[in-house]
Amino acid sequence: MPNQHNAYLKAMGIDVWVERVPSTPDVTNFNIEHVSTITSESQIETQVENAEPVLTGSFETTKEKIAETQAEKVNIDLLDWQALSLHISECQSCALSENRTKTLFGTGNQTASLMILGDAPNGEDEHQGEAFSGEAGMLLTAMLKAMGYQRSDVYISNLVKCRTAENQDPSIEEVSACESYLKRQVELLQPDLILALGSITAQRLLKSKSTLNRLRSQLHYIDGINVPIIVSFDPAYLLRSPNEKRKAWDDLQMAMKELSAVDRVKS
Repeated sequence: MPNQHNAYLKAMGIDVWVERVPSTPDVTNFNIEHVSTITSESQIETQVENAEPVLTGSFETTKEKIAETQAEKVNIDLLDWQALSLHISECQSCALSENRTKTLFGTGNQTASLMILGDAPNGEDEHQGEAFSGEAGMLLTAMLKAMGYQRSDVYISNLVKCRTAENQDPSIEEVSACESYLKRQVELLQPDLILALGSITAQRLLKSKSTLNRLRSQLHYIDGINVPIIVSFDPAYLLRSPNEKRKAWDDLQMAMKELSAVDRVKS
């Protein structure tokens, strides 16, 4: 059996026909007014005459207008890595900006052939400053090692750059608010393949309601990102459902085959 195959199965806790190894440990829970009073009718009339126009409409509509105004001020398509990271750190395009401690832009090799995508940072990710931290991150590292990569060889990011409230799945609207950032990251990176991990990541990225199992085992392409996409399981899910690890290995083998094919074309 090839060494990488063996290494992956060993790291994933899948039995092989060699000396038995400890299985992957169970996932752990992350714990991770003073108002002026108008006293006369003349004061009221003066204030009304001099008043600044106010925004009308719902609070959500107002937030959308603010986001549109921000987008108009900066042409995302012209930003380099450093400028894009700075712009994202100051972003207020959606409500997630209100409670974040910091944004998670992305980590890894900015010329990588493989891009790894998750859905959103969790509290532990925000604390560590990188996506896929903790036990799930350890498993992802093992998966990448079996493919022949270190984490530093690939580029890792999320659909949204701020953690969600109580680690909830990012909404369609929240993903949409960060969509231009992701597209620019892909343009700058120019990877040969994107590996989207998790059902929410796959569904939000592909704008599909299909289950993960229906989206697996095929190449996907979407508007605005001219890079093939393969979807697979989130490492956190694999820790909870170890029986799915063999399917995940199939996905990784498919990714390796696609990357090898691209390498042959380039050479």
